Amino acid sequence: MIDVILVLNAGSSSIKFSAYKIDDGRPGLDLCGQIEGIYTAPRFKAFDASGASIGKNLWEEGTELGHEGAIAYLGEFLRDHHEGRRLAAVGHRVVHGGAEFSQAVRIDAQVIEKLESLIPLAPLHQPHNLKPIRIIAELEPQVPQFACFDTAFHHGQREVAQAFALPAAITERGVRRYGFHGLSYEYIASELARFEPKAAAGRVVVAHLGNGASMCAIDAGRSVASTMGFTAVDGLPMGTRCGNVDPGVILYLMDELKMDTRAVEKLIYQQSGLLGVSGTSSDMRALLASDNPRARFAVDLFVYRIGRELGSLAAALKGIDALVFTAGIGENAAVIRERVCRDAAWLGVELDAAANEAGDPRISTSSSKVSAWVIPTNEELMIARHACMLLTAQRLAEQV
Repeated sequence: MIDVILVLNAGSSSIKFSAYKIDDGRPGLDLCGQIEGIYTAPRFKAFDASGASIGKNLWEEGTELGHEGAIAYLGEFLRDHHEGRRLAAVGHRVVHGGAEFSQAVRIDAQVIEKLESLIPLAPLHQPHNLKPIRIIAELEPQVPQFACFDTAFHHGQREVAQAFALPAAITERGVRRYGFHGLSYEYIASELARFEPKAAAGRVVVAHLGNGASMCAIDAGRSVASTMGFTAVDGLPMGTRCGNVDPGVILYLMDELKMDTRAVEKLIYQQSGLLGVSGTSSDMRALLASDNPRARFAVDLFVYRIGRELGSLAAALKGIDALVFTAGIGENAAVIRERVCRDAAWLGVELDAAANEAGDPRISTSSSKVSAWVIPTNEELMIARHACMLLTAQRLAEQV
């Protein structure tokens, strides 16, 4: 019987899943997929490790499958397609671990209670991350579950890098910079070591550029600073999120435009960023293909903000040895990488245009003082690794 670790990344209307079989103590991808539109028009698709389709399903418009129904359907699918395999553990992506959780942890009732207390810090993500945990705990209480946190990688930053200049009465309530996309940064730090060990042991800025976008300064594999702070709306402009904005703007919106808290929340999370600036799309591919002046300006603003943050993170590192691009835009938009690297020539980045266009791992010249890389991220595999290590440790402890 082969042990399998199921990895879940649950959102408000979708659940992404990956199943990893454990071979010699290491997780290897077995299958993956997602269930989308779980409250409106559910759509299921699954693929094997080679990318070949192994399952599809569509529900009628208006079907409310919900998280519970989606988990139940996924369970049936896995039982049908996992003959000779045993579900050994479930690993969950949990956006916020707060100040307490600095590493992945086995989930129990006490952990769930603590994670629920963090919902006010990530109201648009945390509740949905926790739903499958409760459902599986009820359906399969014997299966161990592990929480892996987007904030954990940044936990070791210096206090001065995490602090806001606010009174202690406020900051002591947990109001501080947490940073996010930590699972991605942790994975990239480990992968860069395979390509260029010297760079990985030095000062690196990773640009996680996707619909959600952030950047992180990493020194010898440890997070030093990040563009995201208290919430995942801070830092770079994103697909629909505004990124860094003067707090006075929020006061203006409330005082002069009479917007309430929920209206402001909707504006900064769902109506801003590339979509808000362009007025047309949150998709970088569409913006790059457009002749619309507002679309071009949205791209210009995105690139400009990356350059600003790159300079700030290089200052936090007191220099830079490598720049890494990852996530959807970072991995696939050669023109964005080119513009960022050209603007970073002052830091010592010398772009190899042909390598960049080809999407090679290294996109800087051999003589570049700062090497530049394109490394695909894999947050699911990082979760599987954490779950595998914790499961192994648990089993060893039980044998003592």
